[in-house]
Amino acid sequence: MIRPDSALPESGDIVNRLAAVGVHEVDVTSRRRAEYSSDSSNYRIVPSAVAFPRSAEQIASVVDVARELELPLTMRGAGTSVAGNSIGPGIVLDSSRHLGRVLDIDPEARTAVVEPGATLGAIQAAARPFGLRFGPDPSTWARCTIGGSIGNNACGPRALAYGSTAQNVLDLDVVTGSGARFRSSEGISAVPGLDEFVRNGLATVRTEFGRFGRQLSGYSLEHLLPENGGNLTRALVGSEGTLAAVVQATVQLVAIPENPSLIVLGYDDMPSAADDVLALLAHKPHAIEGLDARLVDAVIAARGATAVPALPRGRAWLLVEIAENGAQGLPEQAAAVIASVRAIDAKVLSPGSDSHAVWRIREDGAGLAGRSPSGRAAWPGLEDAAVPPEHLGDYLRAFEKLCSRYDITGMPYGHFGDGCLHVRLDFPLEHDGAVLRAFMEDAAELVASFGGSLSGEHGDGRARSELLPAMYSANAIDLFRQFKKLFDPSNIMNPGVLVSPDPIDSSLRRPVALPLLTRGGFGFDSDGGDVTTAVHRCVGVGKCRADNTDAGSFMCPSFLATRDEKDSTRARARVLQEMTNGSFIKGGWSAPEVADSLDLCLSCKACGTECPAGVDMATLKSQSLYERFKGKLRPRAHYSLGWMPRWARLGSRFGSLANFALRLRVLEKFALWAGGMDTRRSIPTFSPRPYRDLSRDRRASASVAATLKRPVVMWTDSFSDNFDAPIATAMAAVLEAAGYSVVVPERSPCCGLTWVSTGQLDGARSRMLDLVNELKPYVAAGIPVVGIEPSCIATVRSDLVELLDANPDAKRVAGSVMTLAELLHSPVPMGPGEDWSLPDLSDVTAVVQPHCHHNAVMGFELDRALLEQQGAEIKVLGGCCGLAGNFGMEAGHYEVSVAVAENALLPALREQPDAVLLADGMSCRTQAKQLGGIRGVHLAELIAERLDVSSDSP
Repeated sequence: MIRPDSALPESGDIVNRLAAVGVHEVDVTSRRRAEYSSDSSNYRIVPSAVAFPRSAEQIASVVDVARELELPLTMRGAGTSVAGNSIGPGIVLDSSRHLGRVLDIDPEARTAVVEPGATLGAIQAAARPFGLRFGPDPSTWARCTIGGSIGNNACGPRALAYGSTAQNVLDLDVVTGSGARFRSSEGISAVPGLDEFVRNGLATVRTEFGRFGRQLSGYSLEHLLPENGGNLTRALVGSEGTLAAVVQATVQLVAIPENPSLIVLGYDDMPSAADDVLALLAHKPHAIEGLDARLVDAVIAARGATAVPALPRGRAWLLVEIAENGAQGLPEQAAAVIASVRAIDAKVLSPGSDSHAVWRIREDGAGLAGRSPSGRAAWPGLEDAAVPPEHLGDYLRAFEKLCSRYDITGMPYGHFGDGCLHVRLDFPLEHDGAVLRAFMEDAAELVASFGGSLSGEHGDGRARSELLPAMYSANAIDLFRQFKKLFDPSNIMNPGVLVSPDPIDSSLRRPVALPLLTRGGFGFDSDGGDVTTAVHRCVGVGKCRADNTDAGSFMCPSFLATRDEKDSTRARARVLQEMTNGSFIKGGWSAPEVADSLDLCLSCKACGTECPAGVDMATLKSQSLYERFKGKLRPRAHYSLGWMPRWARLGSRFGSLANFALRLRVLEKFALWAGGMDTRRSIPTFSPRPYRDLSRDRRASASVAATLKRPVVMWTDSFSDNFDAPIATAMAAVLEAAGYSVVVPERSPCCGLTWVSTGQLDGARSRMLDLVNELKPYVAAGIPVVGIEPSCIATVRSDLVELLDANPDAKRVAGSVMTLAELLHSPVPMGPGEDWSLPDLSDVTAVVQPHCHHNAVMGFELDRALLEQQGAEIKVLGGCCGLAGNFGMEAGHYEVSVAVAENALLPALREQPDAVLLADGMSCRTQAKQLGGIRGVHLAELIAERLDVSSDSP
């Protein structure tokens, strides 16, 4: 039997014992253990050690050591479990780091052989060239692993067509808790005593198990029945790592459906939508998904109205996906589907952007639902309960009454075709787990009364295992104990789950986290001024681990470069969560674990908008640096790069001389070293003359500017002014060609960006006030302000508003500063007889690197539309360039900066060496120049060149 937590061996003993059997990659540092202390659930258990095996043999060795040391062993893939079944107190074994290969694709047999850490996205990518895919597609498909999918018996929205994971796994190579290794295809005979177990339990298994498709709570013992072929493989799927460790799997693949259509049906409410499920099932659709208006409203609040396509009338919707069936065409099928239901409205979406946007709402549901409609934090618990589909409408009505009785709310959605409801509820977990326990006990009885299952696809874990007696008899619960003992007699495999379960209200993460108010800097107003609430926005869905750069995602560049959990937004949030409770990571903001965790965060801002839960790690890193160094001596880079605008003004004053001096590599390397920068870098060239010296005839006060014809203020930031004056000149030329009268403020105010990124927030606030005071007279006169450097525009539109929260002028200025594309998409009407149009760009082939801050704060859609409308052939990259302002210049970051550039930028430049590199951000142009030898151009330069207007003079 395993030891109690108080008797676990010292971490050094674990490391030494594992090293003795050839497992050397084991981490027992407090930072690492904090990163693995939680998954996507409500629970927190700090492990003793985290192991990263490199082979099936090493997995077997870890199992042997755990048994020898009487240590709990928890298997973990992407850590996206919402039930707490991928955390544990002993050794956590992460298969995702080194065991993520797709070993073989057999297109004839339609099979794939995979390692347990392979993501479903990787399997889909490997199978796609053969027109195949793995059938189950949970919303976390881009980052969840096949091992985790096997552990939980994952399903996804298209289980109607393809079944659950159990129905798509052909063979498992496993190591049991007793140390036995075998292939599950060997059948029941592979496990001594299993045949007798099945014979003795026939009556109970036949009457209590396999009653409907989503009855996945407990062990799926029905697969062992003789009439089901004694299928050991399917019985092991869904066992949540409590029986054996999977070291390899052979899975079935299916054909990719061609051009599926999405029918969106509108209803007055969710129960009414559920009442139509049985009628829809008769059409054999691939998916029937339920979507509540509360979730759609959350998307609009987070991403704007354009993120949601026009939906049919209603406050609830069913998403019904159909594909060619050979008998009818899609239009005829869609008409038949709509005619068979009582929806109040309907719409058919062909494959494309609208259907993708609707599915994205569904995929991001877990994170978006992390805040209830009341604004309170919402938590999993009864996250994926399921009932037979014919009872779903009545169950939903009863469920709503139960929630009302407890005064809790959530945003329901789910796999309605399978009777499975997803919902996170705003239990008051910041206090204790009393309401959670009371509600869950009543909810378990409710689910059981409808013949349902507490888990419909995510496993029972720590969230529901204690409640299994609500749906199973004492005989069935005893069968669970016997079944586990056959595989894991010492109870080392994920103890506390399914058998002899931990209480559902023990080890809760949120109640132990104390409030933490800031001492200045950012206010975290959307989280009540509490950093603890802000960091607990992370619900662990792990989107920051997904490689979605092909889909335009920018999150999380450092994780994509290192593939180390510590460099994900989620892991950083976990470390900050441990910092706030103070029981494990001590020292507050000054804790070395916090500094180590945040060091490789590029502050790209992507997580602030792409993370479904809205975890803003850039702001948290800035606040951390502020708190850590307030009143103290800072790193050299904070004075060099953090004060860059000061040095840039000085350098551009003596531009030619400074550039000449820095051509001497010895001097340049000394300057880099002295400034805390990597000596492999180069210092960008200063403009021979700053733009402010070239623009004296364009300077005008607000009162004078208001008298001009179509005035526009061109704000030349510190970078454009001192490093890229030709870009500012090109911008002015384009604006004047468009009929604007260009006005330049008397001073070139700084937005404080570099002070923000280095956590010098008092200095940032001072510069922001100067900028607001400089621009507010123009804004008050109704004159638009166009910026040049996207990171500076983004700072004004986001950080400035937060840091100057009480300043009404700040909000007005922020609302008036725009990009060139935004201005040109909404031009002021021209006078009679005047003509202006953007130039033809059909001769342009461009690789486009959006600046991270541009993409995160302003969005890149208008720039993309402008280029495409003018005929340019473009490849818009997803992902950060890797320089990210000061990050890539700082000593200690060079290797990661280069690795990030290899995610998208550098491969694209090698693939299209003759294409124009369009990069509005100075960081992106600098990275491309220094690592790829390619000069990037700004959108203003591209347009100015095609307009044949000079960018050599003001």
